[in-house]
Amino acid sequence: MFPIRDHNPSGRIPYVTYVLIAANVAIFLFSWPLEGEPARLAAFYSDYAMFPNRVSTGQDIQGLFTSMFLHGGFMHLAGNMLFLWIFGDNLEDEMGHIGFTLFYLAGGIGAGLAQVISEPLSGIPTVGASGAIAAVMGGYLLLYPKARVDILLILIIFFKVFSIPAWVMLGLWFALQLVNGVAVDAASGGVAYWAHAGGFVIGFLLTIPVWLRNGGMAYWQTTQGKPPHPDAKYKFKQSSIPSVRRGR
Repeated sequence: MFPIRDHNPSGRIPYVTYVLIAANVAIFLFSWPLEGEPARLAAFYSDYAMFPNRVSTGQDIQGLFTSMFLHGGFMHLAGNMLFLWIFGDNLEDEMGHIGFTLFYLAGGIGAGLAQVISEPLSGIPTVGASGAIAAVMGGYLLLYPKARVDILLILIIFFKVFSIPAWVMLGLWFALQLVNGVAVDAASGGVAYWAHAGGFVIGFLLTIPVWLRNGGMAYWQTTQGKPPHPDAKYKFKQSSIPSVRRGR
């Protein structure tokens, strides 16, 4: 089960979101050829990934920033960019281009620090934009808890798209990060769950000033937790393939 789109159109072109997606894709394509050269890939990660044990001793602090643009594989990149595409434009619309840029970077760095705090002695490289995007999701939850999000549900051979409120989807996602953070060892699981959870909380907190500026609880009462504009409507296009009656 994963989101494919929301019903929350943005009022301006999300240039920063586009640039972030383009930067992540470009850096991934640059590093992709290194997959077949373990020594060069290890050296690349050593220079640009985030190592909790280094950061906790004050070394290679820049990894908190550079690691936000690295990904461990195509599906890792695709999943992160999908979430950024769905939720990033609305926060950029609300915060402005510069404000959203600062928010995204602060969320990503804060998420990295959350992972350092959870595993200060870990020498495992941490990569990915997941922490920054988790911050975007936390901010989205605060501003638009009842925005409709279309979910693709896949059960073996059963496929169905249906809409649920954002708070259900985002709340379940956050709960899974907490449960997995407690139950799964990052060394064996390969996922920085505490970076996800930390980024989500940081994004929620960083969005509180925006929420208060809009009226706080009065904003929720006015919008009922939904986007402050008409929902986007989606229709599946009718097929141009002619129907033919079956002969007897």
